[in-house]
Amino acid sequence: MKTSKKIPKTFIVFVIISFFIWLLITFSKEYITEVTLPVQYTNIPQNKLLQEAPITELNLSIKATGFKIAITEIRKKSLTIDASKLQQKKGDDYYLLTKNQFLKIQKQLFTGVDLQEIERDTINLNIGALASKLVAVKPKLELEYHIGYDLLEEVVVEPDSILISGPSSQIKDIDYLELENLMLSDIKADFNHSLKILKPESAENLKLTATSATIKGKVDKFTEGSINIPFTIINLPEDVNVTILNDEIQVVFVVALSNFNQVSKSSFKVECDYEMSANNDLSYLIPKITLKPNYVRSVKLIPSKIDFLIQK
Repeated sequence: MKTSKKIPKTFIVFVIISFFIWLLITFSKEYITEVTLPVQYTNIPQNKLLQEAPITELNLSIKATGFKIAITEIRKKSLTIDASKLQQKKGDDYYLLTKNQFLKIQKQLFTGVDLQEIERDTINLNIGALASKLVAVKPKLELEYHIGYDLLEEVVVEPDSILISGPSSQIKDIDYLELENLMLSDIKADFNHSLKILKPESAENLKLTATSATIKGKVDKFTEGSINIPFTIINLPEDVNVTILNDEIQVVFVVALSNFNQVSKSSFKVECDYEMSANNDLSYLIPKITLKPNYVRSVKLIPSKIDFLIQK
C-alpha cells in the first residue's frame, strides 16, 4: 500500500513568502499604462449654461509604480476641468484644448503618478446663454367627491408660479410646468398634498426656484335651500301699468352647510326687464338673478316665466 507524502509546512511558507516578494518587486517597478478617470467642469461663465452633457471621462496615459497605478484605478478620483477659457466655434458650440489643462490635471493626480499624455486633444461643449422666465405651475387633478360633497372654493396651488432658468433655446417655448398627477376619490374632507414639479424631458438643464408645490382644497357638504324674495320690474315706461299675480319669486340654491345660515332675502336680487319682453313681443316677463353671494351655486328661479297684464 502506497503512502502519500505530506508537503512540508516550511515549503508552503517559503512559497507564500516568495509570492509576496515577487508581488512587492512587481508593484515597485514603474510602468506606463492607460487609465480612465471621470471628469467634471467648473468655472463655466455665469451667463452661460451647458445645454448638452459633455464627455464625462478622460483617457490618460500615466507613468507610475504598480502600487500607484492600482490606487489610481481603485480610487477613480474625479478630475476637474477648468472651463473659464472657452473658445467658440459657432453659435452655442465651444471647445477647450486639453493641452492647456495638462498641468492642472497633473496636480490632481496622486503623488508619484506622472501624466504622460491626454488621449483626447479637444473637449467640445454646447453652451447657451442663460435666461430666466416666470412660468405658471399647472396641476393635474383627478378628484372624485363623496356624494353631497364638493369644493368650497377653487383649488389653491402654492406657489402658483416659479422662476425657471436655463438656455434661452430651451425655455422660450415653456409657458407652464405641470405637477405630478393627483388622484383622490371619495373626498369628504379638506386635502393638502405636496407634489413634485415636473421638468420637460427636452430641458434637462432647466433650473427651478422650487422643486415642489402644494395643492390645497377646502371641502364641505352641500345642501339645497330655497327662499321667496320680491322681484322688481325694470325699464317699465311711466305710462304703462302692469298687473302680476304674485310679487315674489322662489329662489332655489345650493350652498355649503357652513354657509347655509348666511343666506337671507337680501342675499339675492331678481329683476324682470319689461323692455326686453316688449321688444320680443312676449306676453310674460323673464326673471333673472342680478345679485347672489359667491358662495351660492346652482341658482334656479321658480317660476321661470311671470305672466302679466297691461292695465289701460
